Amino acid sequence: MPDVYSSLILPDVRQMVREEDRHGLTEFCKVLHPVVVADILEELDPRDVWVVLDHAELRLRVEIFEYIVLPRQIEMVAQLDKRRLSELLEEMSPDDRVDLLSRMPHNRVEDLLPLIAQAERNDIRRLLSYDEDSAGSIMTTEYASLPANITVADALQQLRQQAPDSETIYYIYILNGARRLEGLISLRELILARPDSVLSDIMERDVIRMRVNEDREDVAQELARYNFIAMPIVDDDDRLVGIVTHDDAIDVVQEEATEDAYRQGAVEPLRDDYEDTPLVTILWKRGIWLLVLSIVALMTAAVAGHYEQTTADGGTRAADAPSGLTPALIFLFIPLVMASGGNAGSQSATLFIRMFALQPVDAAVPGTGFRVDRQLILREFYVAAALGAVLALMDFLFVWLWFDKGIDRSMVVGLTVFLIVVLGTTAGTMLPILFRRLGMDPAIMSSPLIAAIVDVMGVVIFYEVAIWLL
Repeated sequence: MPDVYSSLILPDVRQMVREEDRHGLTEFCKVLHPVVVADILEELDPRDVWVVLDHAELRLRVEIFEYIVLPRQIEMVAQLDKRRLSELLEEMSPDDRVDLLSRMPHNRVEDLLPLIAQAERNDIRRLLSYDEDSAGSIMTTEYASLPANITVADALQQLRQQAPDSETIYYIYILNGARRLEGLISLRELILARPDSVLSDIMERDVIRMRVNEDREDVAQELARYNFIAMPIVDDDDRLVGIVTHDDAIDVVQEEATEDAYRQGAVEPLRDDYEDTPLVTILWKRGIWLLVLSIVALMTAAVAGHYEQTTADGGTRAADAPSGLTPALIFLFIPLVMASGGNAGSQSATLFIRMFALQPVDAAVPGTGFRVDRQLILREFYVAAALGAVLALMDFLFVWLWFDKGIDRSMVVGLTVFLIVVLGTTAGTMLPILFRRLGMDPAIMSSPLIAAIVDVMGVVIFYEVAIWLL
């Protein structure tokens, strides 16, 4: 739908900018949804974008601006003087504001902060101090809170005053004098309650919460698990410092899934979309992985070189011993062996990486996580043995009957395929588990890397099995 809007409306917007049609630009900003306006404005030059946005009132201007992608926002704020930019930042929601400031030059941020109101300035400094992967980096400080000792009627009156400055008021957090989280009540429960009821009597006291320094992906997963609209974030003293809303959680899930997809394709994750990423950055993030994979591939060549004399001996004996390890045998069937192991390992790695992303194993109870890991490894070993046996039998029959290589050579190929499928599956299972146990992202063990490692093992197994049987 945005593409349709762009193709139909964008020419008119450009004409209104050229003609300085104040009424038309004002209506354009007001009539369409801010998301649609933002999509259309991304097609314009940054200077023309500000010409359009200047015809919208400040609150609407900020709302449209927040829907523009972050790299484009950075281009746009470069066109603003300090006064206009400080006005924009003061009206932005805390989480979006911090995202923008974290990408701006440090010296410009320091120049801007004195122009921003003291309350917002303190909020910005606090949010900027959190690690970018923590809950604190994605939370907002605009939430609704009330004391426990007031009536429902008084609570509704106070909420009317807080609503304009709150990102969501569906959940109202009950705090004591030290701002410690004591309870929670939903707006629905508040509306349905008797006006003379006291909040302490109707609030939910066992509130699910998360710490400000916890991983943001864990927060998003917990929020999705309980189907919350927002998750309260507390500090080490159980004081409420912010909330993570469902829209921010969706962004986190999407970003983490994108990072996993990049890593599984052997690409270092990009900070922005592909089209917004500089060419040099793309070259580096792809090139570093290709370099690693090339080094692993050289190990395959080194292993083959180690067995070169064995192959040469098999070749000289070929006339007298047709079952020897000849270059022709290697040329025909090593690609089959390497592909079987690499594909099996990549399958296991993909299954386990995605499983860890969606349903992380709870290792909070000592020994529990390791016991589950052993069960998973054993289960995958049974699967690998069954798959390897089927593939080995099929390859044995093909090599024997179709390629007419004899039973002994067919056994070499069949047995090698069985062993490499089991070994590849084991590698694809255990390496993500190992990385997860070390506190690292399992997705680092990408499918190409698993395949490259299995290739090295495949060559070794092929030669050793051939030497043993032939």
